[in-house]
Amino acid sequence: MPRLRGFADLQGLKVGVFGLGVEGRASVARLATLGIRPVVVDDARLDDELVSMTSEGGLEALFHCDVVLKSPGISRYRADVIALHDAGVVVTSALALWLAETDRRRVIAVTGTKGKSTTTSLITFFLNAVGLPARSAGNIGTPPYDPSFDDSFGWTVLEVSSFQAVDILDAPAIVVLTSLDADHLDWHGSLEAYQRDKLSLTFAAGHHHTVVSSTLPLTGPEMGGELLVSSPDDAGLADQLQLIGRHNRANVALALEVVTLVTGDRDATITAVRAVGSSFTPLPGRLTVLGRVASCLFIDDGLATNPLATLAALESCEDEDLDLLMGGFDRGMDYEPLISALRQRTRPLRVHLFGALAARVAPELIGISHDVSDTLDAAFALAVTAGATVLFSPAAPSFDQYRNWEERSAHFRRLVSALS
Repeated sequence: MPRLRGFADLQGLKVGVFGLGVEGRASVARLATLGIRPVVVDDARLDDELVSMTSEGGLEALFHCDVVLKSPGISRYRADVIALHDAGVVVTSALALWLAETDRRRVIAVTGTKGKSTTTSLITFFLNAVGLPARSAGNIGTPPYDPSFDDSFGWTVLEVSSFQAVDILDAPAIVVLTSLDADHLDWHGSLEAYQRDKLSLTFAAGHHHTVVSSTLPLTGPEMGGELLVSSPDDAGLADQLQLIGRHNRANVALALEVVTLVTGDRDATITAVRAVGSSFTPLPGRLTVLGRVASCLFIDDGLATNPLATLAALESCEDEDLDLLMGGFDRGMDYEPLISALRQRTRPLRVHLFGALAARVAPELIGISHDVSDTLDAAFALAVTAGATVLFSPAAPSFDQYRNWEERSAHFRRLVSALS
């Protein structure tokens, strides 16, 4: 089959949708505008009579499709996905089709291990500040291929996960790389595969594109595109935007570099952002200061679902007496760098572990004051007794006890609110 150049190429084909999460539902809605009624299959039993389960014969129906739009949460390396590909079924994503047919000169894609959402929101805010209409999309908002999303004008600032990057064949005008470390190894299979899949976005075909990064070229995986390294935030915009920590300053620097690339005028961009900076609202769960309650300062860093993110949060709180709430689903990541950083802290520290991760990490915390709880509620009760800064930075995914990180972060905020 010739390469698909957009949704219009699906006309006359039998189409399947594999995975009915947010992206899958947006795919079904987009296909409906074309008069296409897809085969819909999901791993879970859903309250929808049109959806078949993979474990109950639904997977077999996908083998009779010409094209399957796979949701990001389903790994490209799963045996059933590989089998579909080997059987001649074209396995792609709705995001890849959208990028193939849209005006990519007005698309900025943001990827990286951490900082994607904040950097995406900052770039969108900065563009609007200088008078260039922009909308955030992807993981941070509505999928751009959803019929409700209007991409006919202005810039689309797209947050792209490693799950999504591996399916993309067409590069947007600007690709932003926030950081690169270990994450989602259960999905990708190895660190090497994760980094390769993440950086595949920089090698996507199409017109010339620029890759804006906060670091120099990597010594390991190769990077495509024309590299532009961001300059430091010497204007102090991060403080005005109420963003704390070294990595948030790097996020602001990236956004400033990207928008300067678009406008050609760094000073004018800084002036425009300063004029409206007080209206910026930091995203929840990203080193968000909740305030002081019951003699404790509470910080919600609930999006920290890997050790690197929590390591960055620790650096941001290096001058604080700290109670660290950490735990969740054990995804097999390397926690030694984080544990080493905990061991080197000079200010008072106590670690409150919870969830499935606790069993593996607790034996490694020799010499570090810590306790172990089954739930976040129990760990939280122990943390607030010290009267120090309580940092909720789990360093692990939420899937052992919650549907997603947002639900877990909201639980933490409710616990803080209950104190007051």
